[in-house]
Amino acid sequence: MHILIANDDGYLAPGLQALVDACQGLGTIDVFAPERNASGTSNSLTLHQPLTVHTAANGFRFVTGTPSDSVHLALTSGLIAKPDLVLSGINNGANMGDDTLYSGTVAAATEGYLFGIPSIAFSLTDKGWAHLDVAARVARRVVEAVLAKPPAQGHFLLNVNIPADAKAESAPWRTTRLGRRHASFPAIAQTNPRGEPIYWIGPAGEARDVGEGTDFEATRQGFVSITPLQVDMTHHAALPQWQTWVGQQQ
Repeated sequence: MHILIANDDGYLAPGLQALVDACQGLGTIDVFAPERNASGTSNSLTLHQPLTVHTAANGFRFVTGTPSDSVHLALTSGLIAKPDLVLSGINNGANMGDDTLYSGTVAAATEGYLFGIPSIAFSLTDKGWAHLDVAARVARRVVEAVLAKPPAQGHFLLNVNIPADAKAESAPWRTTRLGRRHASFPAIAQTNPRGEPIYWIGPAGEARDVGEGTDFEATRQGFVSITPLQVDMTHHAALPQWQTWVGQQQ
C-alpha cells in the first residue's frame, strides 16, 4: 500500500502530522502539502508561475502552491510512484455543505480522485485542534475500513467530518448528504496604512439546510459524517427542460 497525504493548512499543521502518525503501519507514506495555509483555495492550480518543491527535516515535501498543486505535482512530476490512496487533512475546522466548494482540503482529495485514485478528506468540526488525537484514530479506522472492504465502484471520493469530541472514537458513522448554508456575511471594509480601502471576505453564513440526512445534522448529534462526493456538476434533472428550450430556439 502506498498512501499520499496532503492538506490545506500547510505542511506544519498539527492535523497533517496527526494524520500521518495515525496511518503509520498501513504502508509507504508520502506527504506533499502547501508551504503556507491555503484554506479556501478550492481546486485552483498555479498556471502562471513555476512551483518549487522542498523537503522538510521530517521528510514532508512542501510546495509553493495550493493543495491541488501539491497533489497534482505528486502525481505527475515523477518524484514518487503512483499512490493507491490519497488522504487530505485533518483540517482545522469543518468542511460541510457549501464549504466543500471552497475547501482546499476537499480539493486535494478531489485531485487524487480526478486521477482515478480513491481519495478521502478528513476535517474536525471545530477549529483549534481540540481532541485531534481522537479524530486521528477515527481517520485511521475509516482508512482501515475502506482498505479492508472497498466499495464496489472502485475509486471513490469521501468527505469525512469528525466531531471535536472526546467520545468521537466510539461515535457511530452516518452516511450523509451535503447540507446548505446561507450566503456569507458581508465583506469587512478597512483602511490600509496609506489610507486606501481594503476588504476582507466575510465569515461563512449560518447553516440553512440542516435537516435529516445532512452532514450538519449528523455531526450536531455527535456522529461521524461520511459524504460520498462526485465531480459531475451536470444538473441531470434539468436536462429535459433545457433540451426542449434549445429545440424551441432553432
